[in-house]
Amino acid sequence: MRTALGLFLAARLLGAAAVALTAWAVGQHPVLLLGRSWDSIWYLRIAGDGYGRSLRFHPDVVHSDLAFFPLYPGLLRAVMELTPLSGPGAGLLVSWTAAAVAACGIYAIGARLHDRAVATALVLLWALLPHSVVLSMAYTEPVLTAFAAWSLYAVLTGRWVWAGTLAAGAGLARPNGFAVAAAVLAAAAYELYRRRGKVTHRLWTGAALAPLGWTAYVLWVGRRQGDPLGGYFEVQRLWGSRFDFGLDALRFVRHLLLEGDLLVFPMSMVIVAAALLLYGLLLADRAPAPLLVYTGVLLFVAAGGAGFFECKPRFLLPAFPLLLPLACALARTARARPWHATLVVGALAGLSFAYGAYLVVLAHKPL
Repeated sequence: MRTALGLFLAARLLGAAAVALTAWAVGQHPVLLLGRSWDSIWYLRIAGDGYGRSLRFHPDVVHSDLAFFPLYPGLLRAVMELTPLSGPGAGLLVSWTAAAVAACGIYAIGARLHDRAVATALVLLWALLPHSVVLSMAYTEPVLTAFAAWSLYAVLTGRWVWAGTLAAGAGLARPNGFAVAAAVLAAAAYELYRRRGKVTHRLWTGAALAPLGWTAYVLWVGRRQGDPLGGYFEVQRLWGSRFDFGLDALRFVRHLLLEGDLLVFPMSMVIVAAALLLYGLLLADRAPAPLLVYTGVLLFVAAGGAGFFECKPRFLLPAFPLLLPLACALARTARARPWHATLVVGALAGLSFAYGAYLVVLAHKPL
């Protein structure tokens, strides 16, 4: 695990350095770009002042901070209270720490399912995704992935109470965090069926805990909005986020193919298409059901959601099991032809660092 974590940290430090050099070249401050931009501004305001801020652009376009789940701003507030760090510094500390914890969890899953070489390749590929720069920013994806990876590992090793507790934490981190609870519940249901109901109380406890985080926040927002079951989804609708089974995404793909657009949009289209292909490979490899359910829910939400097309690759960052087939292939190549594997990793690193710097400094589009 030390080797994998070292490679992960080296990749992310080099990625952050690429952002810093690009930012300095255009006269911007890299720490502010990484720690205080787009969604991170909302999280910092929630951490400092609590919920209650809305920006009204139109009767049908209202951006409310209730769309943002509470775990990350809570962690920011705790760090700011306990250390002399400012908001951006606290955000970066939380995100970098969570990313390292997530990398360890991803390694643990890869090693359990295959071997150490595949586990190391899995961590390295996750660190070198085109949007992996988000793992170095004050965003929530590292926190969600940390909870998700260790919850899934707990499921694979039969630690049901830990699995449910960590799934509840994932549900408090992001809207798509319910994918972890779905995986835990699916695994628990299969175990219940397989054992014909003869399971321990730990399984029941874990299954009961898993959806609590996500459900509690959604119901709290609904109650605050005067509609316990639909209030949160109305908040998301006013942000422009809704689920339409991919119809809006297909219309936007048609626009890209016929008219073109900024680089971030066709790149997002390619990444989502690649994710769909990788999920097919994951199914063909007969990956464990919890990983298939977790990744399938993330992919279903990202591909089927309307609005913020350029953010879809970020929504898929926690879907690390998609990289398992590639990690197996990379590990085999590294054993047979080390220089070939080195060239592949070098090319991925160049793409990741350059595209990450472009996204943060030059694209001027929401991440």
